[in-house]
Amino acid sequence: MRIKDYPAIIEKAWAGFDDSISIKLVEDISAKVSTNHVFRVTLDNDDIVIAKLSYFGKYEHFKEDHRIIQAVSNNLLYPFENVVAKSLLKNNQVYTYRYQEDFLDTWVVFYNPIRAMHRMPKRLDEDHIRKLGREMAKFHQACYRVGKSIPKSSKKLRTDIQHLLDILDTEAGQYEHRMHVDFLKDQCEIFLKNIQKLNVISFDMMPVFVDWNIGNFSVTEDQHLFSRWDYDWFRVSSRIMDFYFFSRVVSNVGDRTVFSYLITPLMEDRFMIFLEEYHKVYPLSENEVRFMKEAYRFFILNYVIKYGKYFFHRTYSTKLQREAYELYFPSIDTFDADKVIKVLNITPAVKASKKKASLDKS
Repeated sequence: MRIKDYPAIIEKAWAGFDDSISIKLVEDISAKVSTNHVFRVTLDNDDIVIAKLSYFGKYEHFKEDHRIIQAVSNNLLYPFENVVAKSLLKNNQVYTYRYQEDFLDTWVVFYNPIRAMHRMPKRLDEDHIRKLGREMAKFHQACYRVGKSIPKSSKKLRTDIQHLLDILDTEAGQYEHRMHVDFLKDQCEIFLKNIQKLNVISFDMMPVFVDWNIGNFSVTEDQHLFSRWDYDWFRVSSRIMDFYFFSRVVSNVGDRTVFSYLITPLMEDRFMIFLEEYHKVYPLSENEVRFMKEAYRFFILNYVIKYGKYFFHRTYSTKLQREAYELYFPSIDTFDADKVIKVLNITPAVKASKKKASLDKS
């Protein structure tokens, strides 16, 4: 078998699921900027399934993520009951297939095709932004409720960053990140210190999909969320992990083919409009707002620096990692949490405690 004969691997995976019907056609429908592989599989009877193939990280984490995603899909209630794709089950468990040969270790999961309705325009108008803010707040509320009944996740913010620190102590990591090792260690320590200071562990925890962009979800004619696909950055964490990508969706430049991960969308007035509407439905706390900066730092450290070569083609990975050092990290402190807190009329904790003390005295 050729190293990248993915259709052959998918055929083996399907035979392990149901050998009573063969595959007629395997079509690669992957995003061309990403190294992840998604295929449309047409069976001999013309039924269609979607196959996702992955080969980095740990197979155990791959199985765990898809087990959790399946529970999310099953437990989301109306009007979000069909938003997340359902995996194919065998013996009442999500079916996954592991292919190992020599140094090749690859995993496959099958989904029922997810239906898509309307894509939002590449650049949203103010009405779109306001409706999206309210809709994402309602979706997060639904996800928070689901979070009470899904399997536990072993992926944590702290352990992911500790993993990067461990990599930086290896010979391979020091070579890959040469000239930046000490800087990256400092960024990791800043993150770990700040999430403890903000008491992130006390935030509402829920399934989050992180990578929201115009091409990853569809809406109904009246702008209600209809479906969401692409679960590569899925995790159980704070809802704030989604907000950087929400800011990109509503940004002034809109959806772009050539992209960077600048922090500036988080401070745009258009994002303030989104936050105002979101906050009316599912209010944010002061510490959650202050965590937006750290969620951005985590995204750059974990997905651009640590895993960039797996999520993006080489040209994009090299570009994004170069920009991380030149633009992304130096700009982190430009995020003005106080501006957001003022816009949302959130009473800062210090003022709130002083007010309470004053009331206690009286």
